[in-house]
Amino acid sequence: MHAVDTIGTTVLGYPRIGPERELKRALEAYWAGAGTEADLLETGRVLRERTWTALRDAGLGSVPSSTFSHYDQMLDTATLFGALPARFTRLGLSPLDTYFAAARGVPDAPALEMTKWFDTNYHYLVPELGPDSRFTLTGTAPVDEVREARALGVTPRPVLVGPVTFLLLAKPDTPGFRPLDLLDELLPAYAELLRRLRAEGVEWVQLDEPAFAADRSTAELNALTRAYHVLAKETDRPKLLVAGYFGRLGRALGVLARSPIEALAVDLVTDESFVDEVVVEGALRDKEVLAGVVDGRNVWRTDPDRALARARRLVGTAARVSVSTSCSLLHLPYDVTAETRLDPRLRSWLAFARQKVDEVVLLGQALAGEDVDLTPARDAVADRAGATELTDPAVRARLAGLTEADAVRPPYADRAVAQAAALDLPDLPTTTIGSFPQTGDVRRARAAHRAGRLGDGEYRAAMRAEIERVVRLQEDLGLDVLVHGEPERNDMVQYFAEQLAGFAATEHGWVQSYGSRCVRPPILYGDVSRPAPMTVEWARHAQALTARPVKGMLTGPVTILAWSFVRDDQPLGDTARQVALAIRDEVADLEAAGIRVVQVDEPALRELLPLRAAGHEEYFGWAVHAFRLATSGVADHTQIHTHMCYSEFGEVLPAIDALDADVTSIEAARSKMEVLADLTAAGFARGVGPGVYDIHSPRVPDADEVTGLVRTALAAVPAGRLWVNPDCGLKTRGYAEVEPALRHLVAAARQLRAEPR
Repeated sequence: MHAVDTIGTTVLGYPRIGPERELKRALEAYWAGAGTEADLLETGRVLRERTWTALRDAGLGSVPSSTFSHYDQMLDTATLFGALPARFTRLGLSPLDTYFAAARGVPDAPALEMTKWFDTNYHYLVPELGPDSRFTLTGTAPVDEVREARALGVTPRPVLVGPVTFLLLAKPDTPGFRPLDLLDELLPAYAELLRRLRAEGVEWVQLDEPAFAADRSTAELNALTRAYHVLAKETDRPKLLVAGYFGRLGRALGVLARSPIEALAVDLVTDESFVDEVVVEGALRDKEVLAGVVDGRNVWRTDPDRALARARRLVGTAARVSVSTSCSLLHLPYDVTAETRLDPRLRSWLAFARQKVDEVVLLGQALAGEDVDLTPARDAVADRAGATELTDPAVRARLAGLTEADAVRPPYADRAVAQAAALDLPDLPTTTIGSFPQTGDVRRARAAHRAGRLGDGEYRAAMRAEIERVVRLQEDLGLDVLVHGEPERNDMVQYFAEQLAGFAATEHGWVQSYGSRCVRPPILYGDVSRPAPMTVEWARHAQALTARPVKGMLTGPVTILAWSFVRDDQPLGDTARQVALAIRDEVADLEAAGIRVVQVDEPALRELLPLRAAGHEEYFGWAVHAFRLATSGVADHTQIHTHMCYSEFGEVLPAIDALDADVTSIEAARSKMEVLADLTAAGFARGVGPGVYDIHSPRVPDADEVTGLVRTALAAVPAGRLWVNPDCGLKTRGYAEVEPALRHLVAAARQLRAEPR
């Protein structure tokens, strides 16, 4: 057991949705009126109890608390400090329903914007702050959880979003305002929380500052300095652990080393060379350093010798060195032992969150000089490294034979003429992004087929009937370019991974994406190829039902990588090109089947962008090339679309342009078309479809709202290049919401076509 003045071996956070997605079910039952607030709160209490006791019993020196959330940690922080916009607080709802109104929106109050948490597939809700924002400690959740944990015999370490990261990730509600200017308003509220936690007997508090894994200005670094000098000056407070993760801390390392905090957590996985900077920073001699040598974001077992070598280099440079994860384990599934259908050899190479905890404990014991058995871990790592069957000579030969011409199409102006003649679309053409709501009947048919209770013929008949229903609905709605609705797809990445060589799918490997939305990232373990067509049957059937063009729907190579657990034994760009060739084959088969529009979605283009500018050029090089390799094998008259959603797009605008897609649809409803100004300034001159319907909210926009958004878009994009579409696919919505929203969308396009311009 560690001394009370140290943290000891620990993890920076843990999954919270539940190993069987218990929280998802409780949330959705509450939202649907089928569960009570008491039911939802009890589910959360049980999940917290299980997590805390499991982490304590695993042998961690310190157990994190306040990592649970009913929706999102940034929303929790805004709620904790009374920083929700007035449009939610004046609704007169209960505190819980006010919280969910901010997350999901209600008819009179659109939801907060949502975007990606750094370079992960987790989405956070963006606080809105302005010159009139004031902060007061109005919430009690961190203190309540401390009391819960202590009742179980667990000594907790509350985890909070750090004040500077919170402000840096917020959005100004007034043009020109900098949320960071509110730091002096916010720090007293944090200080008050620290005092209350200390009064509960809390020894340590973890403050997460991942924003400093990115490039930061001198002013932002000065804010970090001020924050931790102010908070550390509090005499009646717990000891402070600041966690920086998702990459090297750069100049922020020196700032935190010179601050009066007691401990610092560093990510030594994302960039292993960062260990050199930590060793050199002599000011760490008075601090405990948590060496993040166990990967919190990927599923491969830790090489114990490499991990210990990094941790041991820090010994002697700090008051104490303890082993930790590189970041929170929020980004991993719960337990690999549940994956009984995975190939046993592949499973032996993997570690999910529960196994990562065991790795941390074992490595912590080894670092402390205890006699532990590292042989099983060493053997698993060596077995994977020597697995020659992971390499496909045919795939490697095909890659070696590529030329520059394989990733180039004729000029857009020439293609646009050919596509206009082939498609004959009106100005402001209307479409959707791909998926339609998946009814209970669709999900049951898929589950029965997967379980062997429904034969192939019956399953295909059920899917074809659903496709016909969706096509007829779109014709009735008046959409111009249709989709088949994707009833056969469980997920936009998993569906393809299950049909591509080199991938494995899990049964229980759920990871939270946002709120109640969970995904099962596949595991990309070997060379990738496409044994057979994956989508052609369904697209061909849909196109045969209508004279209107039907889009073929594919997921792009960058997104497939971003939303999978990817092999780490070769450069990511090499893996991306392998996936791109598989998608290229599918695009060619769709075109041969008579599909005139093919959409290759890349919502993760921004997500994989390195947090520091020094890595951008290399990333853009292989990411853009992979997309163009996937889409450049078609004739001029075949229109290539791509789609992006819920990201900050400013840094990737040059790459969006370089993709050379004929039409780019992009999230824009929550931000009220803000992205169009950036696109216009960047000289973007192809088709663009800014979303006018926020599908991540149950709220249905009325016709005037949609018309206003399209009108705003027309001020930046001419009608001949502007498409009208939702923000994203409709899979998670219900038809009661989707049908009226799409009718408003079509009506807006028709009204504006008729207006003189």
